[in-house]
Amino acid sequence: MKYKRLTKEQFEELHKEFTNFLATQSIDKAEWDKIKSDKPEVAEQELDVFSDLIWEGVLSNAHYLEHFSKNHIFLFHCQEKLIQSIVLKALEPQVDFMQKDGLQWLSDNIFTDAVEIHLGKKEYQGERNPAIFDLIKEGAILSDGQLYLQINGIIQS
Repeated sequence: MKYKRLTKEQFEELHKEFTNFLATQSIDKAEWDKIKSDKPEVAEQELDVFSDLIWEGVLSNAHYLEHFSKNHIFLFHCQEKLIQSIVLKALEPQVDFMQKDGLQWLSDNIFTDAVEIHLGKKEYQGERNPAIFDLIKEGAILSDGQLYLQINGIIQS
């Protein structure tokens, strides 16, 4: 398995897609039920293959990630060959970016000495999608990129 198996809830959400996936292999409901009872290891393999296909599609379409912690915000722009990052660090220990007022504080203080901003870029070490998946495993979430683009626009001007 290249990524990680989808959760039960994710499989339930993707029930129709999973049914279509099985249909492409000429497996109907009766056949699937038989596989699950007679060959559970084959059923497990099918779940893993489907999970990897879903992850591959999601990761291929991922362009922005965000990771928030108490005093840091990590913003990533995932391009084809490299990943760019903006790291924001609050130097005042009481600031908590996990709370709504933390983002308001950032807006009010972004151009002060209370905020460190670091820009970076790095070529992927190996394949793009597994590198993005590693960031997700570390706590990053998929994003529409709005915050990255706003902060980048402020920095560039």
